[in-house]
Amino acid sequence: MSPAPPLALTMGEPAGVGPEIIAAAWRALNDGAQPFAVVGDAGLMRAQGVPVQPIAAAAEAAAVFGRAVPVLDSPLPAPVTAGRPEPANAGAVADWIEQAVSLALAGEVAGLVTAPIAKAPLYAAGFRFPGHTEFLAELTADAPFAGTRGPVMMLTAKDLRACLVTIHAPLAEVPELVTAERVTRTARVVHEALRRDFGVARPRLALAALNPHAGEGGALGLEEIEVLAPAAAALRQEGIDVTDPRPADTLFHDAARTGYDAVLCLYHDQALIPVKTLDFWGGVNATLGLPVVRTSPDHGTGFDIAGTGAARADSLIAAVRLAGEMAAARAG
Repeated sequence: MSPAPPLALTMGEPAGVGPEIIAAAWRALNDGAQPFAVVGDAGLMRAQGVPVQPIAAAAEAAAVFGRAVPVLDSPLPAPVTAGRPEPANAGAVADWIEQAVSLALAGEVAGLVTAPIAKAPLYAAGFRFPGHTEFLAELTADAPFAGTRGPVMMLTAKDLRACLVTIHAPLAEVPELVTAERVTRTARVVHEALRRDFGVARPRLALAALNPHAGEGGALGLEEIEVLAPAAAALRQEGIDVTDPRPADTLFHDAARTGYDAVLCLYHDQALIPVKTLDFWGGVNATLGLPVVRTSPDHGTGFDIAGTGAARADSLIAAVRLAGEMAAARAG
């Protein structure tokens, strides 16, 4: 049996912490259990003090990984200063992502892990997507996929998988955005992903309420009665095991987490606060409902600490491991 393909790891914003945490991740993982090929600038990787080997194809990564960082070299057009993004390099950052997605769609890599990007220089260069997730959805839109299309953002730490119905929406807009259609689509994506990507044969989903005390029978809001409970009932008619809306303040403690495999959260902080409280350094962002496996560290570019040696690679290491596990589940 031929070995599984490696992962592709995109370098992200070159002036951020991406290059140094990639170097740290390679040091932690170079026993070869989960090889990856970096898509980025080989010279910038060498500057991180690790051995680097440019490769011509992703298939070469496994043979190189134990002794050097394998890099599918795509040099940057402008010099890099840690902590100071250079707009001239924004096009290369987007190209690295496109290259990694193409490799994944072709089966040359098992999935991709994306180091953080900085949106401002990308926007200045004409990038028209809110972020990584939407860009990946566009790049994979025409690829065959036997499932409900995402993207759905899942944040995971330890035994918690928190999946977002809305993401970067102002809190004042959330009630209008939390529709039955959006809740049911998110639930379908998560249900299918748990089976396909995580090996959960009979997924159990919990649905967080929007209002305190799940609306207190309508006294504190009607969304649970008018939107959430009917959506949950419709999902159960489809065979999806999901709870009625539950008060969010009792959903995340140790005992509660044993009762579900993933929780549907209705807005950004409802998901991210418990994830980051549970494991601030090691949380992972995974994108569900795409034809390719994709994970990323649950943090940003860290311009304020880039180049200082203070950046921790825990989240990137966890993202690499999770991507490998998801890819293996799909292959199996």
